[in-house]
Amino acid sequence: SEDPSVTLFREYLKIDTVHPKPDYDAAVRFLECVGTDLGLACQKVEVCQGCVVLVLTWQGTNPRLRSILLNSHTDVVPVFEEHWTYPPFEAVKDSQGNIYARGAQDMKCVSIQYLEAIRRLKAEGKCFPRTIHLTFVPDEEMGGHKGMELFVQRPEFRALNVGFALDEGLASPSDTFSVFYGEKSPWWVKVKCMGSPGHGSRFISNTAAEKLHKVINSFLTFRESEKQRLKSDSSLTLGDVTSLNMTMLEGGVSFNVVPSEMAAGFDIRIPPTVDLKAFEEQVAMWCRGAGDGVAYEFIQKCMDQHVTSTEESDPWWKAFSGVCRDMKLKIKLEIFPAATDSRYIRAVRHPAIGFSPMNRTPVLLHDHNEFLNEQVFLRGIDIYAHLLSALASVSPLPAE
Repeated sequence: SEDPSVTLFREYLKIDTVHPKPDYDAAVRFLECVGTDLGLACQKVEVCQGCVVLVLTWQGTNPRLRSILLNSHTDVVPVFEEHWTYPPFEAVKDSQGNIYARGAQDMKCVSIQYLEAIRRLKAEGKCFPRTIHLTFVPDEEMGGHKGMELFVQRPEFRALNVGFALDEGLASPSDTFSVFYGEKSPWWVKVKCMGSPGHGSRFISNTAAEKLHKVINSFLTFRESEKQRLKSDSSLTLGDVTSLNMTMLEGGVSFNVVPSEMAAGFDIRIPPTVDLKAFEEQVAMWCRGAGDGVAYEFIQKCMDQHVTSTEESDPWWKAFSGVCRDMKLKIKLEIFPAATDSRYIRAVRHPAIGFSPMNRTPVLLHDHNEFLNEQVFLRGIDIYAHLLSALASVSPLPAE
């Protein structure tokens, strides 16, 4: 009695692609098998050892036109099984139709929705001028450095001749669907403080801990100001303000030894409206203000701030938004508050929209008991079928 699309979704969820040892080979074999069943061409690109990007292609009637790219990642984040109601890789469906599994929202649902939308369109005898490529990439949950970041620099990616891309978004607890046209720049900053060491019984001056205290105060004071700015202005979303969290602390060897070095790590996500050069100067000023022997380094520093046009004059957005109007989907345009592979696609000058058709659904990515309701999942297939029909039928652009 279960819809075959739901069965396929649950089969994919059972493949354990959790870090630190994701079974990428099993995921690629599974997806390649589905693609072959759909009559899609298949290409595998190993961007680095053990990390393969799978490309499935539905050829358009006019291959010279720029293509539509449907991107999704195969990896998922770790789980703490003791906090889960059901085993996180068994894809249990409860009596309400909620399917519990790691990756149910982030983002194995979208991978199967792409494929099942194509299955439906092909069964209806549809064909479109523009080619549709599906890319299934590794390593997104680790930053995409062994996945999409490398893939966009390769000739195999350039050969896809991408015109417009869809990638993941977020669930929405309301009736509204979130649509992301850009995202924050992730900065991971490590601040090291050098100071005078000595015995833990003495009042030693100029210690690393005192300097680190000043650094932490400066960073967290800014965090509070951005938190209050978001709280006081209902028009703002999390994507409109700079988020900052201290996520790591290092230092010390013994309770009775004052350490000569201590460090703190900060995860900062900066909206595209912020001047990145000016923000780095602010970071440098916080460090200078803590005293001598204080330095910062970047573990990650994304400088790209490209956003995708949402003007009705833009043919890609006109096609996307037109489907939303026709299907009476309420959408809200936002800047993505975290980071996805879309940033690498936009960085090579291709428009990309982040969209996961999951409304009336709590946001549970990376959370315990991640689930997606089967009816929400099936509705998403219908939405993608309409979106692909419109996007793959966009009239030739002047440059084409």
